[in-house]
Amino acid sequence: MKKTLDIFQFYRTKQYVFIYGTIESLGKTVNMVLETFTYIFKLDINFKNTIGQMVEVGWKSTPIVILTSFCTGMVLALQVGTATSNLFNEPVYVGMVIGFSMVIELGPVLTAIVVTGRVGAAITAELGTMKVTEQLDALYTLGTNPVKYLAVSRFLACFFMLPILTVISNIVGIYGGLVLSTNTWEVSSCSYLSQSLDFMTVRTFIHGFIKSFFFALIIVVVACYKGFNTKNGAEGVGKSVTGSVMTSMVLILTADYFLTYLLVALKVK
Repeated sequence: MKKTLDIFQFYRTKQYVFIYGTIESLGKTVNMVLETFTYIFKLDINFKNTIGQMVEVGWKSTPIVILTSFCTGMVLALQVGTATSNLFNEPVYVGMVIGFSMVIELGPVLTAIVVTGRVGAAITAELGTMKVTEQLDALYTLGTNPVKYLAVSRFLACFFMLPILTVISNIVGIYGGLVLSTNTWEVSSCSYLSQSLDFMTVRTFIHGFIKSFFFALIIVVVACYKGFNTKNGAEGVGKSVTGSVMTSMVLILTADYFLTYLLVALKVK
């Protein structure tokens, strides 16, 4: 009986620790975000650092985004063409399906996941290394707020560059489908483009574009929080990077569902 009570007490303690740790993490995250946006609204921004981060987030992520989107567009064209050929004896609606799939869903989500793996991990590793080597403490000693000096520029870079990368992803994905459709299914480029564009409206584009801003916020908030709260040396940096990438991906996919539900309810589609 005593052993059973001890086990129950142990698990109850673990639950309390988990709940307390979760609430504490949420509080620190909210505090960091509010502090960051306070500096942004006051225009207390280091523009040189911000431009440098925009190059890191945007320009250097462009090749992998283009490659991912181009291959995705070709795969979609192959799958849709095969399916419709089996049903209708010819590939139909290939351009429409690829256009809507890329603009509404695959463009924003794939771009966010690619940027998470490249940029989110890099931000966490950089800030985490600064944390464990006490460089953040040195900034405090010199009278510089690490959130102002390090987080603000990264917030702005992700917030502005991810939507641009999403637009590039949409265009390249549709072009990838065009390349495969014209060469494999012998669909004319005019027919493909008319199918892709004629049924779309401005709201169709806005649907995916809005998502990219929320995904950018998720990536940079998680990356900065994990970096600023890294512990236990090099091992801790590795764990923070892994946790940052996995948490960001889960939140992106979860947020994608709720954002889609909300946007559809608001008829932004």
